[in-house]
Amino acid sequence: MLTAVDFFKQLADETRLRILHLLQAEGELCVCELTDALGLAQPKISRHLASLREHGLVLDSRRGTWAFYRLHPDLPAWARQVLQDTLAGHAVQPDWEADLARLRRHPERPQACGL
Repeated sequence: MLTAVDFFKQLADETRLRILHLLQAEGELCVCELTDALGLAQPKISRHLASLREHGLVLDSRRGTWAFYRLHPDLPAWARQVLQDTLAGHAVQPDWEADLARLRRHPERPQACGL
């Protein structure tokens, strides 16, 4: 069960917020897409995704050797609303806009992940 304390601890990290922003915008992304969009090393992205998954904010699915992540569909309504409001308020930051632009610049993204 997601507690408010755990939820806000997850939101307190900028990298995790940027990941959540991209997942909210795109629905589902693989680790390689997040790595490219954020310009961070794969182990760092994977560590943050593991924390988000452990606390119930995201779900993962495996397709071959690739892991794909999406926002957890069973997030409590209060958490979904806080997340939506938080991300909407930060989406206009230049760094966050650049993340999304880098992600969307690759029209063949699924092929980049081996699909």
